[in-house]
Amino acid sequence: VKFNNCAGNKGVRYETNSLDFKVRADGTMYAVHQVQMPSKQLILMVTAWDPQTLGRWEAIIRFLVGEKLQHNGHKPKGRKSIPGELAQQQSDTLLPWRQHQSANGLRRQKRDWVIPPINVPENSRGPFPQQLVRIRSDKDKEIHIRYSITGVGADQPPMEVFSIDPVSGRMYVTRPMDREERASYHLRAHAVDMNGNKVENPIDLYIYVIDMNDNRPEFINQVYNGSVDEGSKPGTYVMTVTANDADDSTTANGMVRYRIVTQTPQSPSQNMFTINSETGDIVTVAAGLDREKVQQYIVIVQATDMEGNLNYGLSNTATAIITVTDVNDNPPEFTTSTYSGEVPENRVEVVVANLTVMDRDQPHSPNWNAIYRIISGDPSGHFTIRTDPVTNEGMVTVVKAVDYEMNRAFMLTVMVSNQAPLASGIQMSFQSTAGVTISVTDVNEAPYFPTNHKLIRLEEGVPTGTVLTTFSAVDPDRFMQQAVRYSKLSDPANWLNINATNGQITTAAVLDRESDYIKNNVYEATFLAADNGIPPASGTGTLQIYLIDINDNAPELLPKEAQICEKPNLNVINITATDADIDPNVGPFVFELPSVPSAVRKNWTITRLNGDYAQLSLRIMYLEAGVYDVPIIVTDSGNPPLYNTSVIKVKVCPCDENGDCTTIGAVAAAGLGTGAIIAILICIIILLTMVLLFVVWMKRREKERHTKQLLIDPEDDVRDNILKYDEEGGGEEDQDYDLSQLQQPETMDHVLNKAPGVRRVDERPIGAEPQYPIRPVIPHPGDIGDFINEGLRAADNDPTAPPYDSLLVFDYEGSGSTAGSVSSLNSSSSGDQDYDYLNDWGPRFKKLADMYGGGEED
Repeated sequence: VKFNNCAGNKGVRYETNSLDFKVRADGTMYAVHQVQMPSKQLILMVTAWDPQTLGRWEAIIRFLVGEKLQHNGHKPKGRKSIPGELAQQQSDTLLPWRQHQSANGLRRQKRDWVIPPINVPENSRGPFPQQLVRIRSDKDKEIHIRYSITGVGADQPPMEVFSIDPVSGRMYVTRPMDREERASYHLRAHAVDMNGNKVENPIDLYIYVIDMNDNRPEFINQVYNGSVDEGSKPGTYVMTVTANDADDSTTANGMVRYRIVTQTPQSPSQNMFTINSETGDIVTVAAGLDREKVQQYIVIVQATDMEGNLNYGLSNTATAIITVTDVNDNPPEFTTSTYSGEVPENRVEVVVANLTVMDRDQPHSPNWNAIYRIISGDPSGHFTIRTDPVTNEGMVTVVKAVDYEMNRAFMLTVMVSNQAPLASGIQMSFQSTAGVTISVTDVNEAPYFPTNHKLIRLEEGVPTGTVLTTFSAVDPDRFMQQAVRYSKLSDPANWLNINATNGQITTAAVLDRESDYIKNNVYEATFLAADNGIPPASGTGTLQIYLIDINDNAPELLPKEAQICEKPNLNVINITATDADIDPNVGPFVFELPSVPSAVRKNWTITRLNGDYAQLSLRIMYLEAGVYDVPIIVTDSGNPPLYNTSVIKVKVCPCDENGDCTTIGAVAAAGLGTGAIIAILICIIILLTMVLLFVVWMKRREKERHTKQLLIDPEDDVRDNILKYDEEGGGEEDQDYDLSQLQQPETMDHVLNKAPGVRRVDERPIGAEPQYPIRPVIPHPGDIGDFINEGLRAADNDPTAPPYDSLLVFDYEGSGSTAGSVSSLNSSSSGDQDYDYLNDWGPRFKKLADMYGGGEED
């Protein structure tokens, strides 16, 4: 076995996949013991490996097993002894179906051979068909044999890549091969006689397409993007580029190597990066990457096959864009060492100064974003510095109001830094600190009440004009000479006055703790204090007056009305005493009956239950039913005590066995006798009867309205009634007329006998009456308009409906006339007609002559 590892084969070891054979260090293969070989090919795998580089190489060794020779000499490797008859065959002829003769002269069939693979180079230029090998059987001398091949590339797609001469057994390739399209083919060779009978068993044929360097390396991407931090040390990994070659990767045709062709820009060095020729890893090779100087590099990478041989290999290029990423290697610096600003007092959320900084790192990144801190000059926390996200400026903002009277100016020391910490080895600049001077301007401040809310205590009922307290305000503007004036802002009960100059509070009315304006014994009033500044300012203060109760309200009794049985029993009246005052000016109360009139104590008795409650009951065995006014004297426990005489209206009534007043008894107790009660009941029955009759009448009238077809009621029919509106005559003699002439005739005979076209006004025309719409029983609101319109239309078309549209005949004088027609008389249309000739016609026309003649007289 010949092998060369390009290093002198030092230390190379050989192994086989069979225990029967071994390979010496010089490549000689030998059998380790006697081996009985079958009549077929022998295929072995030989492996050469280098223990130092761990490289491994493999090769397939095929032996053709021949007949055993008479002598025991060495046979050439890879060959066998060939009988004389076979030695005469051509070197490209395969005898896969060879017959052997035994010692007794009989021929025995050996097992089929394994045909070695057939290698075909790709991209062959022909001419085609090009012969590959010849296959034949040794039986072709005895019978005529026909050869054929089957499989992919023969009778399966792709079709007819290979063909075979059926007579000679020569196999051809019909067109150029492409290993990248298909690297190998597996065919089967067949031998049959002229009748199609199988002569030999099918034999496997393996055809391998030998690779040629016909494909360039192709990068996965034409543009690769990578990044590396600025200031990175040499050897820092950046990115990996990858190119693939469609050729056989186990040969030099598919072994790709990489190199960098150009680098742009070539700053600070023309070789800032290098690439691993086998893996395509790009790493830094020099120091000096600075984003502030060069932000991006463009590197052209070349991939070449044939292990990078530029003379024989094929090449391709790709672009690697390397971005230098920013690190915080530049501290922020103030553009000036001092800043100034001004702020009015008592203002918040006001920007008083803008601090500008410069940072050469990448804008709007954590390495560029500034953070400001006040390190001195503001112990009370009046200011904060916020960062403008667009300009990166520091905005000094007031967050806590400043007082001109306390601080007229502030001297702040501020420091600026970045969100991200500085890179290793980078120190803060002395320009990262600056001073800020802020002046405070004075403004007119409102007066304020030092004690707000102010609480005072006093007894209710103090007289008008009493001085309660002085509620004064303080003006914080110590450096302005201003006067403060006072006024009322809220005084719900209008009980107080305030002195406009000194704020003294006096009463304008008597203060009553029991008033509705008092909440929890406290009365509240609000006052206003205003200065005379420009512009004027004002402040408010609340005065709370706690009123101490005095015994100024007498007690009252509840309830005011009650009822009790006329005979003593368990039915009593519970009495409760109430007082508008509070403890100790309330209970316990004292209950007693007055001595005058004497009947009160004679008929009634009162029993005290506790400090607030008592019971009133009958003292005698029977009291006539009625209403009684029972006076009761109740006295509180105040100092001095107050008493009040309350009258309770008690109704005494007969009771049933349960102790409840009966209905009649309750009425009797109200002062009504038996006769009055009976009269009331009769009135109630009569009233109910009248209501019932009215309801029945309304139902009947509604039913008649539903059954009536005409829109008008019978009472409104002008044909059957005389409507009398007024009477202006002189008496009954003016009403002496025959009403029968105005009535509708009972029969129609006299109408039928009259001449056509002549009838009286009160005669009903003869003809078919139109159908009026029937009024629905329960009309829908949307149908009312339609119903009225249909009724109106029917009435307009009804000739029988009053008033009759006919010729008004006052008297009938016959059908003929001796007078001639007057239709030939015409009136003059001219306004200039002369009527003076009427004077010449005699006295009979004198009237007309006076009317139309006479010239221009009025």
